[in-house]
Amino acid sequence: MGRKYFGTDGVRGRVGEDPITPQFVMRLGYAAGRVLAQQQGLTGRSSVLIGKDTRISGYMLEAALEAGFAAAGIDVLLSGPLPTPGVAYLTRALRLSAGVVISASHNPYDDNGIKFFSADGNKLPDAMEERIEEALEQPMGCVRSDHLGKARRIEDAAGRYIEFCKSSFPFSLDLRGLRIVVDCAHGAAYHTAPHVFHELGAEVKEIGVQPDGLNINEGVGATHPDALRRAVLEHRADFGIAVDGDADRLVVVDASGRIYNGDELLYVIVRERLMGGPVAGAVGTLMSNLGLEQALTRRGVEFARANVGDRYVLEMLQQKGWLYGGESSGHLLCLDCHTTGDGTISALQVLSAVRRSGLSLAELTSDLPLLPQKLINVRIQKGFDWRAHPALGAACADAESSLGSDGRILIRPSGTEPLLRVMVEARDEMLAEQTARRIAESVNA
Repeated sequence: MGRKYFGTDGVRGRVGEDPITPQFVMRLGYAAGRVLAQQQGLTGRSSVLIGKDTRISGYMLEAALEAGFAAAGIDVLLSGPLPTPGVAYLTRALRLSAGVVISASHNPYDDNGIKFFSADGNKLPDAMEERIEEALEQPMGCVRSDHLGKARRIEDAAGRYIEFCKSSFPFSLDLRGLRIVVDCAHGAAYHTAPHVFHELGAEVKEIGVQPDGLNINEGVGATHPDALRRAVLEHRADFGIAVDGDADRLVVVDASGRIYNGDELLYVIVRERLMGGPVAGAVGTLMSNLGLEQALTRRGVEFARANVGDRYVLEMLQQKGWLYGGESSGHLLCLDCHTTGDGTISALQVLSAVRRSGLSLAELTSDLPLLPQKLINVRIQKGFDWRAHPALGAACADAESSLGSDGRILIRPSGTEPLLRVMVEARDEMLAEQTARRIAESVNA
């Protein structure tokens, strides 16, 4: 069945508008609770963990979810603000039935969302989300009073997660002598990420660590790396590390102020792992730079592309039995460290590569020449069949012939707007722009 509420990253929308209303979220909690109770069967009572980022709406939605789960007879553990990957970790570590995160990731404060993790710390399977949607179609009820769920708060959730992050960094290494700017986007990592790097020995300068419920991702964090760059230069830091609102995305800045994106960071991590033996493969997305694919192939690492979205990267990694993948935006997966993308842990893997090799990030990426990319959004009519458009087809064929193996074309419709996205990679920036414009203009020819 097609999913009505769940997208690629849970249920998300504008607060106060369907489906992000207290009424719906309470029903969602009840529906998810009934599905979990059925899944648990006779093996015992189900318990779930609810975590959130720092949006003001998190209080309201947390209460609504808690009420829905309790009505379904599910016990609830509350962590308070905690990075999304922290919720995934604690769900697994505490042997819970599921984890729930209230967050809209890198979106503004007036958006929010609900996403679920299974007992093993992975994103909830499609089949489970479909069962929850089916349960949402049924009237909401309530178990008997003696079967209602209970709630309690985990007071040491942040401390447990901090120790888990530190455990992903080699015991033989430390960060002594490094000055690091840590930008937490006024989000969920504000009270975890700075401690991780400080406790490993770094001198930490903090920005984006004063959440007020309204300022999450506002001018700071992984989606606004210029703030990090300025702070690195101001403090004469060795590195800058920025995560987004729920701390599963990463951007790194070096001492010169150069910004490194997800493609470059994934390459650094895989290159470091190659020091210990062969790496079977790595997964990127349709948007990953061709230069990354070429550089990994030269090192004997197979590269595969998934659809855009860390969910699809993870699915492909699991299918192939590989460990490393990511998106250009900074969602990185190191499945030898965690079950899901984690900005803090990914940063530690990058710093581990620097420490082990004795090389700078610029040196570690010197053989990774990223190709210039040009992206143009073309407005289209609803129902536009771009695959059957003759002028577009001819323009693409001509472009592919002229680019050869030194470039790449990607045409894909937007999943949320009436737009056709035209992306071209080429040897130089002018060629990429000219080629993209010719293809974009052919859409309306």
